[in-house]
Order: sequence, then structure tokens, then C-alpha cells
Amino acid sequence: MIGIQSGPPDDGSTVASMGDMGARAGMLVVETIAKIRRAYFVQKKPIKAISREYRLSRKVVRKIIRSQATEFHYERRRQPLPRIDPRREELDGMLLANEGRPVRERLSLIRIFEDLRGLGYEGGYDSVRRYAKAWQVARGAATAQAYVPLSFAPGEAYQFDWSHEVVLINGVTVTVKAAHMRLCHSRMPFVRVYPRETQEMVFDAHNRAFAFFRGTCTRGIYDNMKTAVETVFIGKDRRFNRRFLQMCGYYLVEPVACTPAAGWEKGQVENQVGVVRERLFTPRLRVASYEELNAWLLDRCVAYAKAHQHPELTDRTIWEVFEAERPQLVAITGPFDGFPATQAAVSKTCLVRFDNNKYSVASHAVGRPVEIQAFADRIVIRQDGTIVGQHARSFGRNQTIYDPWHYVPVLARKPGALRNGAPFKDWPLPAGLEQVRGKLKGSDDGDRQMVKILAAVLSDGLAAIEAACAEALADGVHSADVILNILARRRDPCPAVTILVPETLQLSQAPVADCARYDRLRKAG
Repeated sequence: MIGIQSGPPDDGSTVASMGDMGARAGMLVVETIAKIRRAYFVQKKPIKAISREYRLSRKVVRKIIRSQATEFHYERRRQPLPRIDPRREELDGMLLANEGRPVRERLSLIRIFEDLRGLGYEGGYDSVRRYAKAWQVARGAATAQAYVPLSFAPGEAYQFDWSHEVVLINGVTVTVKAAHMRLCHSRMPFVRVYPRETQEMVFDAHNRAFAFFRGTCTRGIYDNMKTAVETVFIGKDRRFNRRFLQMCGYYLVEPVACTPAAGWEKGQVENQVGVVRERLFTPRLRVASYEELNAWLLDRCVAYAKAHQHPELTDRTIWEVFEAERPQLVAITGPFDGFPATQAAVSKTCLVRFDNNKYSVASHAVGRPVEIQAFADRIVIRQDGTIVGQHARSFGRNQTIYDPWHYVPVLARKPGALRNGAPFKDWPLPAGLEQVRGKLKGSDDGDRQMVKILAAVLSDGLAAIEAACAEALADGVHSADVILNILARRRDPCPAVTILVPETLQLSQAPVADCARYDRLRKAG
């Protein structure tokens, strides 16, 4: 088939079958066609003379003149495949089945070629490779979809998503989970990384993003992440997680979940994931801690917004549009106190287990259940509403996190544990207490005296004990009795109250200090 292309597009009438002239016309170049047209329309030469001059059939010359075409191209209606045609159905089935497999399980074209040979195919590998390439192109054209561009009003919506990135933290290669949020109107990005994608991380990411934006939107667009959606029904109907709904209710946000496997419904944040990965996480970042990485990411988000134009409002940057959008955001009163709570038992060693780690609690909590509240950066342990333990969260495995002060009341009964107790190894005490502890190690009852001093911290506070230790050391003493005496005097610095003596009990004669009277009493005895 020969397609004839002219200046303006036509309705298809210029595409015709040229039969035996196809091969000849397919060789024509644009310059030859232009010469033929000038010869006929300008120089008024007859078709017979033009045909003789350019060695073309009259049919070809006549077609060029009548079609008003400036270019010819030859297209074969159907490529003959004498070897593949008998096995076309089997090969199509293999290619379709291979496309439906997970990426890691897909067969190479060599494997498909070998399987096809086993079915009786007698052709070569190149034919299979070319056919597979054409099949993929046709398959992509058949499944291509069109989309409608979206537009959002200021403060109308934001989009949220997660991505996985690889960084070096303190010399160790770590796969971090990056929380992405993007305001749909201004395109302002926000990125923060976490060790995991758990629900408390979702709450913390929203708290910090809304604090950075100084407000939130009326609608939040999410995928069907398990930390937010419990059940996916037909259409847009979802059953959201109770705690997630509480967060949305606190911030006055209406959550909207996308259709499964329809990432284009939150295309802005999907695009942000790729941009952030290319610009911020490539090459691989090297940082000392999560705090350093998150501070750097926030600075880079602001720098990116200030340096790039808004895709729709091209006369302003993303940051300028964001500053204009801020007054339209929904005001926030403070962070959402979001945490998943679990019940746990306290062991006799004052420990509770959570997330493959152990955390210490106050000794008086032993024997009764506690509630563990997990935040993104800390663990809070409560019993009957009272905090009995609080620790920075650990994301390792099989670690034990102690607070030595939880075990000080136990030392009153077992002072020997101060020397070899696991919670007290490498215990960083204040300078004065540490100096007293070093001096008491040489005494037989040094551990017992140190326990008395530490026990006073629970009632008087660490600052008061440290000041008493400093005063005792300045006077050249370090015993527990002296330190506790100083502490008692500091606690009650007022002089003793003078006792009023009744008149009948007052002495008329002052006593004389004469110790010889005791000797006379002995002699009299």
C-alpha cells in the first residue's frame, strides 16, 4: 500500500493501492516529486514527456499530479511470516502468559524460542524476536489509556504516598521509608523518612507536614495502604481504620482512597516520588542519623520550591504559589496525639516486651499489666493512667533498653546489685555523683552508702543531690551520712524555733560546769 502525504491532512482518500507501481513509486524522493509537479504545472509539459524524461510510468506521473501529494511512502499491508504463521497462536499464547507473570518470573525470549521449537517451529530466533517486539508495540497501543488533566483550588486537596529509598546512615546501608505529601494546588512538596511504614509513622508524618504547611486541606487523597484502609469495597467505598479516621476528624480532612492499581489518581505525588529520588537520593546519601537526613530533606524541599516555576502559573515559582495558598488552608490547633496502644505484662526484672525489644519500667509496676503507647520516636508505658516508663524508640531486634532509675528502689533491698546489675553498667551519672561513687568503691559498705544517696534522688531530685555531693567533696568528705545531712539542712534551712520555758520551771541559779561533782558522786557510792 502507498500512502500519499500532502501539506494539510486529508480524510484518507489519498491513500490508495498502487499495484505494480508501488515498488517504483516507493523509490521516489521528495525532490523528484517536486520536479514533476513544476514540469506539469509551471512548464506545462505533457504527461507523456514527463514520463519519458523521468523514466516513470504515466500512471505514476498522473497519480502525482492528481493527488496534490508532496511525498509518497510504501506500506506493506501484511508481512508474510512463512515460518511463524503456522505457530502464531502458540506464540501469542506464550507471550501473553509471560506478560502476566511477575517481573522476576518472566521468561527471556530465548526460553520462549526454545519452547516454541519444542512445538515444531522450524524458523530462527531473529524472527521470533522481531515478532515479539511488534507484538509488544501492538499490545501497548491496544491497552493505552487517555486521561483528563485535573485542577485543584487552593486548600482543596493534598496527596500522600510512601517510597523506599536506600541511604547510608552512620556507615550502614539502610532502606528507609520516605513519606511524601504534596499540596495539589501549589505543588508544594514535603518529604520525611522513617525506619518503617507503621501507623504511628503515618500520624507523625501528617503532624510534621501540617506544621510545615501551617494548615491542612479539606480532602486527602491516599492509596489503599493497610495503615489507613481496612476493607476495599466496590467503587470508592472503603472502611478506614478507626485511628486513621480519628486523625482525619481531628484535622477536619475527608479521606479519599484511590482505585486499586490506579496510581494516576494521585499522579502528582507519584511524580514527586520520582523527582525526589532522582534529585535528592541520587547519588546515595551519607548521613549520621535520621534527624540529620530529615533536616536536610526539608531544606531541599524548600530550595526546590523556590527555584522551580509552577507548571500552570508559570509567572510564579512553586514557593510563591504556596505562600499565596497558605491563607486558604484549614487552620490546625496542634499535633494529633496518635499512637497504637497495646497491653503487656511486666516481668519480675521490670521489663516489658514490645516490637522484638524490651523496655524497663518503674519497679512498683511489677505484677500488673501496662499499656504501651508507640509513637514514631518514643515509647510511653502507662499503668492506670500514670507514666511508669518512657524511652526513645529502638528499631533493632532483641535489644534491652534500661532506665537505671527504675531499679533504684530495688537496690535498697539488694545493694550488691549496684556493682554487677545490667542496668547500672556504663551508667552516666553527673560529675559529683560519679566522683562520690568512685571514692566509695574502696569502702566495705560503699555500695550500701551509694544506694542511700541514689535513693534520695527519687524524693529530692537529681539537682539537689548533685549540689550536696559537690559541697561534701569541697569539705573533703564523701560518706552518705554527711551528704544526706547536707541535703536535710538544705531542705530545711531555717534556724530552730526557740522554746518558751514557763516561769515556774525557770532556774534561779545558773548551773556550774563542774565535772568534779561526778567524782564525788562516785566516792559517795
